[in-house]
Amino acid sequence: MARTIEFNPATARNSALVLFWRKGYQATSLADLLDAMAISRSSFYATFVDKRSLFLACLDLFAQRSIDMIAQSRTEMPPLEALHSFFVRNFTAPRGNRSQWGCMLVNTVLEMADVDDELSARASTHLDAFKAAFEGCLIDAHCEPKRASDLANLLMLLNEGVRVSSRRNLPPDQITAAIDTAFRLIRHDLG
Repeated sequence: MARTIEFNPATARNSALVLFWRKGYQATSLADLLDAMAISRSSFYATFVDKRSLFLACLDLFAQRSIDMIAQSRTEMPPLEALHSFFVRNFTAPRGNRSQWGCMLVNTVLEMADVDDELSARASTHLDAFKAAFEGCLIDAHCEPKRASDLANLLMLLNEGVRVSSRRNLPPDQITAAIDTAFRLIRHDLG
């Protein structure tokens, strides 16, 4: 007779996501995961298969939650304001130590480049989805498609740069000033 699961897999996965986000894939040991998730080794393997499978699930979940933030903002405000709001909320909202962790996707690309092509590519694919979301917002703001693509590339550089800068613990007002400047230039460009 199979044992019933005595923990909530979603809660355990969320705990793993936070740990992977904070420490990265390579620095997170199985012992760290078991402790953070408050589960046994056998429960871990029975539910999540292995560390790599769990990491991929966490990476996908992190990406989906971030894309959902953009989509939610788009339902609440005009497209450029939605994008601006996404940047401001992600990089300047008080989140305790999380504001210094950067982005799990960007961190993974940096950590796994030339180490694990599959993990790096998975994170890069998710970052491409961000670019597409940015581009969609710009097109909705009546930007012509080629220009929207160019500006989305600019926003991706801002996104990645700000997330790396947050790991350096730059002052929030310095990050906010860069974000505000970028959006002022985009609004000016769109006329």
